[in-house]
Amino acid sequence: MIPDFQLESLDGRSLKGRRIVVAMSGGVDSSVVAALAAASGAETIGVTLQLYDHGAALGRKGACCAGQDIRDARAVAAKLGIAHYVFDYENRFRDQVIADFVDEYAAGRTPIPCVRCNQSVKFTDLFGVARDLGADCLATGHYVRRLIGRDGAAELHRAIDPARDQSYFLFATTREQLDYLRFPLGALPKARVREIAAELGLGVAAKPDSQDICFVPDGDYASIVKRMRPDAAEPGEIVDLAGRVLGRHRGLLHFTVGQRRGIEIGGTPEPLYVVRLDTATRRLIVGPRRALAVKAARLADVNWIGDGHSGPLAAKVRSLAKPVPARFANGFIRFEQPEYGVAPGQAAVLYAGDRVLGGGWIAETAAPELVMAA
Repeated sequence: MIPDFQLESLDGRSLKGRRIVVAMSGGVDSSVVAALAAASGAETIGVTLQLYDHGAALGRKGACCAGQDIRDARAVAAKLGIAHYVFDYENRFRDQVIADFVDEYAAGRTPIPCVRCNQSVKFTDLFGVARDLGADCLATGHYVRRLIGRDGAAELHRAIDPARDQSYFLFATTREQLDYLRFPLGALPKARVREIAAELGLGVAAKPDSQDICFVPDGDYASIVKRMRPDAAEPGEIVDLAGRVLGRHRGLLHFTVGQRRGIEIGGTPEPLYVVRLDTATRRLIVGPRRALAVKAARLADVNWIGDGHSGPLAAKVRSLAKPVPARFANGFIRFEQPEYGVAPGQAAVLYAGDRVLGGGWIAETAAPELVMAA
């Protein structure tokens, strides 16, 4: 049985005569969203953003919004009998996402380009496209849930399937955007989504999920940073917490906070991890795992989706991490227990149960002295 498009998402009324724009990346998730929307009786329009040069993208696997993916989205739209449009956003994507990614790495921070893409391209420009097309809503294949709270306002919640939950990447969504967005897959496991695609005869039913950062071939982000910011590839010293020189590194762009592999310093009493990157001196500061302990972090550009919550909070500081108990006040997030590997440039997302309250970008961290001395 094919599930209904989220009827609550359009006030519980019949979807016949309504218009839904679906962001189609060419993958199985957004293709199934388009199929559900079309099956609801609504006029469905598929929109794909071209984010790469077609010639450079041909033959690439594991990326979204590239040449093959555009063809896959077009084929699914034809199968469903819906309109499909492709918009060229290469320049916007390069300036707002790729350039920011490179600048963040060059500054010694750990960027999250997927959040920037949602924030600056998918949920801003695509939002405007859907409005211009006269759509009642914009639907995407993200694994999150949009629920209506007691006050009648839309809320963002984690997906039912914790292994697929993408709420961490959507903390920067605004309330206006959340009112307009719809996420039909949030209550479904991935296996069921693929089953639906197969039942409907969609050619992408078995298509692999995108891997790594979409614009980084084979996960080699260093090559992109080096090409755009050659200075980030300059070698420098590896030093311990006391400033003693232990060796040389081949460029800070190859390292992130919490990393263990690639340091290549032997003969130490315990394993070494990247604790900090000093771009001013090109020094890589390393230390034992306990040196990664962080008790608090200052957040910048905090975005609130929900407010007025006074109960317990949980924070998530990496996409694959579990939310941990924390408090937030005056721009600082404080963890009940020290967190490890927290890095400037990452996002800290705040939850009340499964509900996303908001989040911000980690500007700086603080390590508790008692943990460092342990």
